[in-house]
Parts: sequence; structure tokens; C-alpha cells
Amino acid sequence: MEKPDEGYGEWEELVGAALLGTDRRRGAGPAGSPESLLDAAAVHAVRRRAGLRPAAAAARPGPAPRDPRPQPPEAARRRLAQLLAGRAGRPGGSGGGRGSAPDLTELLPQWLATAGRHGYRAPEALVPALLDAARARTDLRPQALALAGTRGLWLARLNPEWRFALRGGAGGAGELPEVTDTAGVERLWQEGLFAERVALLGAVRAHEPAAAQRLLATTWTTERAEDRLMFLDSLRQGLSDADEPFLEAALDDRSRNVRATAAELLSALTRSALAGRMAGRALACVGPHGVTPPAECDAGMLRDGVVERPPAGRGERAWWLGQLVESAPLSCWRERFGGLDAAQIVALPVAAGEGWAEELHAAWCRAAVRQRDARWSRALLGPPSASPAVGPGTASLAERAKLLETLPDGERAQWVAEFIRAHGLSEAFQLLGVCVVPWAGALGRAVVEALESAREAGSYPWSFSGVMGLAERCLDPAEAGLLEALTASAQDPPDASPGAAAYWSEAFQRLAATLRLRATMLAELTPA
Repeated sequence: MEKPDEGYGEWEELVGAALLGTDRRRGAGPAGSPESLLDAAAVHAVRRRAGLRPAAAAARPGPAPRDPRPQPPEAARRRLAQLLAGRAGRPGGSGGGRGSAPDLTELLPQWLATAGRHGYRAPEALVPALLDAARARTDLRPQALALAGTRGLWLARLNPEWRFALRGGAGGAGELPEVTDTAGVERLWQEGLFAERVALLGAVRAHEPAAAQRLLATTWTTERAEDRLMFLDSLRQGLSDADEPFLEAALDDRSRNVRATAAELLSALTRSALAGRMAGRALACVGPHGVTPPAECDAGMLRDGVVERPPAGRGERAWWLGQLVESAPLSCWRERFGGLDAAQIVALPVAAGEGWAEELHAAWCRAAVRQRDARWSRALLGPPSASPAVGPGTASLAERAKLLETLPDGERAQWVAEFIRAHGLSEAFQLLGVCVVPWAGALGRAVVEALESAREAGSYPWSFSGVMGLAERCLDPAEAGLLEALTASAQDPPDASPGAAAYWSEAFQRLAATLRLRATMLAELTPA
């Protein structure tokens, strides 16, 4: 058998001839022409490979754990394979459009979410493709890993490209011990993968919050900072006053991010000691007679999570004021303002010359979101017909979207529908993103009517492509009938962009086709 270094000089001759050219190395070695060079290289490569000693065989992996969940129906399995392959079959559209066929890749998140609600597992043959999709698209990871389940984790241990799944959170953590199995819980907590530990902590917390705290405390001081942050963040689910002692101790953690998260969670507990301390500071700054921001950021404020240095362009005192107000319980303001309710307090004038009104209202918005206070959110949103620029709370549509999330689903959809009728779709994209899917009733009709109005007005069609894409994923499939009359081609309005009518027709055809496909897809996932 050839030793590893035998023939090395001959191989070097071949490499040199390839680099310099056979015409310059003619007669040197076996490579007299390009063809003979390639032949010699092929023979030499076979000789080298044939002479290698085989490595010791690795241990065969054990079988994948059993996943007791049922597979989706056969038609749904075929649909998943099609979605993972991304075979949209879209022809090129006119006017820069995307064609009239549905974009299958954008329907994958909805398929995964629906399959998860039905309690299905991924078909074995599709688990690798599912992991590839989760690697490429982080938005798919939680649902994809949950569907892949124990087999997904088993495969992830064998392929470095899928190692992200081992630290991917609760999704795909596989079978957990019964929360009443003390020994099993302790063993997995000490020895399990990060994803398994996160899932275990959530399961124990759902069963007995105090037990989850005790479990977390056993390893808290030895956990990595990023893991402590993730574990602490998991306490948002089911947060209660019983969590206060643990969170108060975390204010002294060596990680700044852990301290900040602990302070944020404590401020959401409106009866906590931290919330009381913040209320005292905020009430000293804001009252019926004006606003006086803090003059310094003392040690107590720093421990309670106040960040001392403001971002670029922000004044220090305004920055500190906002953090105090957003962390104070909203209930403290009623007494401070003589019994006024939230809407009356928000409507009070603030000395404009000092520039504190915007900072104060923005902080109240953040407090309403953090404390999930629907009354304050309504007051800060104001009527949907009012222009965002003159709203009582904030002109930021991102902040208004967060406020809307604190309202009941039906009220949120109705508010956004009225906003669209008053202001159109251009300003509503972020607001639509927080509405519960599918958009039905008044909200669905408002979106379709606004799109029709934009077409009739000769609006620049490509500026609505984002809303169109969102509508394809979110409109109730039952609204497909409303779109049939809009799919026909029409002449461009006099002032419209060239090709606008063809674009709108194509976009409405794609929207209607996507809604019909979604209806079929959901029916396929329904258990027999």
C-alpha cells in the first residue's frame, strides 16, 4: 500500500504544469499536453484515494425518540412539501409586478401555525427540509422546531448546520418529564440542552410558579449571562407579585442586561417596591403645575434600572424623566391630578416652551404598553379619525401599534378599520400588523375598499405592494368574493403611472388566488 508521502513529487509536477501551462512545462513529467495532464491527474487522484487507510467507524447514533403526535393528513403533507420547495410557479408580471400566481413561500408560516394548533408533528421525510427552512428564516424557527419535535433535535445533533436548533428556545424541545416527577425535572434541568431547559422551565412555571423559581435558583449563579437573561425573560409569562423577591435580587446581577430586564419586569408589577420607588420619583417631577425633570441620576435610580447616559440627540434630564414616568404605576396619576381620569389627564396642557409634553406623553405610552392598561391606551390613542400628528399620545405609528395591542381583539380591529377609512392605507401598515388574523368583518372590508379607492384614484401602485403582500397572508379567505370584480383589467386613469391598471389587475388576481389557496390549505389541515 502506498505511503501517504509517496508520489508527492509527481503530484507537485502536475500542479506546476497546471499553473504554468503545459506549453511551458512540456516534457516535464507525464503531462505533455492538456489532455494528458488531466488524465495523469485523474489516475494519481485515484491512486491516492485507494491507498488511504479507512478511519475507525464512528458509533452509530441511537434511534430518534418517538414522537407520539399524529402526522397531518396526506393532502396537507403534500402541501408542506410544496411550500418547503417554494414552487410558486409565478410567471413574470407586467409593470414590475410579481405575477398573478400565489407566492407559496409566504404561506409557510401560516401552514406551520395551523399545524401547531392541531397538534401535528412533521412527516419524517420532511424534517431535514424543515430544519433547512428554519436555518434560512429565523421567523420560522419557533413553529418549525416545534413541528420537527424530538426528531428535529435528534438530527440537529448530527449536522453542524442545524445546531441552532439546540439553542432555539422552547420549540422542538421534545418530550419533557412530568412536572410532578421531581427527579426527572432535576436531571433534565442539570443535564439538558438549553432548548430543553427553557421548555422545562415554562412547563414547571405553568404548573407551579414557585417551583419554577426554586428550580431557577438552584443554578442561577452558575449560568452564563445570556442564559440568565433568557431564563429571566421567560418569567414574563404568568408574571405575578410572587416573582418580586427573585426579581428584586436580580437588580444586583453582574450583567447590565439582566438588571435592566429585572427592573422592567418589576415595573410591570404595579404593587412592587420598585414601582413604588419610581412612583415617588415621577410624582416629584410631574404635577398639575408643570414638569420638573430630575437634576441628577443618583445611585438609587441606577440600581432601579435607569440608564444614565442618553442616546445621541437626547438631553439627560428628559431621558431620565421618561424612564421614571414609564416605570411608575399609571394608577398614581389619578390622585396627583385631583381625581381626573386618564383621558382628562392626557388632555391637560403641558408648558410647551419647556418641551416636556412630547417626552411625558411618550413615557405614558410606554407605561400603558408595559402595564397592559387598556384605559390609558384608549386615552393616548384618541379617536381613529384624528390625524396621528395631533393625537393626544404620540405621532409614532410604531408606538400607536403597541398601544393597540393592549386592546381587546375586536376593539383593535374596529379602531384600525376606522383609521383606514379616515386616512387610507399608507399610514396603516404598522397598525395592520398587530391585528388578529384573519382580517374579517369591518377590517377586511375596509382594507379591500381602500385598495379599490387607491386604484381608482390613480395612485402609484407599487407603493401599495407591502400592503398587498400583507393582505395575501392576513385577509379572511371569505373575502375573496369581494375581489372578483376588481381583477378585470381596466384603462389607466388619465394621471396614473403607465401600466398601473395592469399592475392593479394582476395584484388583485394574485390576492384572490392566494385567498382561495389559503382556504384550501386550511381545509387540508383539518383533522378527518
